[in-house]
Amino acid sequence: MTGTLVIVPTYNEQANIRHSLDEIRAWLPDADVLIVDDGSPDGTGILADEYASQDVAVTVLHRQVKEGLGAAYRAGFDYALDHDYSSIIEMDADGSHRAESLPALVAGLETSDLVLGSRWTDGGRTEGWPWTRIFLSRGASRYARWALDSSTRDMTSGYRAFRASTLRTIGVGRTVTNGYCFQVETLYLTERAGLVVSEVPILFTERVNGHSKMSVRIIVEALVQIARWGWRDRHVTSAEQGGFVDGSTAAVAHRSR
Repeated sequence: MTGTLVIVPTYNEQANIRHSLDEIRAWLPDADVLIVDDGSPDGTGILADEYASQDVAVTVLHRQVKEGLGAAYRAGFDYALDHDYSSIIEMDADGSHRAESLPALVAGLETSDLVLGSRWTDGGRTEGWPWTRIFLSRGASRYARWALDSSTRDMTSGYRAFRASTLRTIGVGRTVTNGYCFQVETLYLTERAGLVVSEVPILFTERVNGHSKMSVRIIVEALVQIARWGWRDRHVTSAEQGGFVDGSTAAVAHRSR
């Protein structure tokens, strides 16, 4: 199969899932959609099943345990690669990732291996965020850029499109993070493998329904892991690394500095 798969992880998104699916199907009608539901107690998975029963382009993957964003995406990527999709998109279910940006993400894969929907590149912006959240998000990206020697503006963006070949090259199934740091990890491995990363501007809107899944534990995981990767790049030679980053296999070739 050659085509595009949009992966949407869900946990307690009952109020948002139908609208999100409607928007995806409207803006990218030729794509398939995979809902990865982590056993939502609010019935999100049931609603997704009802939608899928009326639309053959939508599939629901039910997971019994909530293990985090990274684990959900790894399951979705396994499905995408097993079914031979050529391009794979990550997208939130809460409406903050506007479906109108989907065509631009897919188009970007014509010249890039990974395309990020960026809040912090020229033309990108947020809507409905207090200054404190903007400060934290920009600060997180700047910290990751500095630690990992990257030129990417929005290091933590979760709205992105991969070529299938990119996921295979970086060994995405062997990534090690489960929180939002998973987004930094896959970007880091892509850049480290010398692949092409580009950013397209998006409007990121604050969710109307439901609650963010961010927690102190997730923030600590990101701070520690990013520091470890940055230290390793600066102080451990390629031969000593042996092509591994904290247990995840990656290409040993470094991007040009």
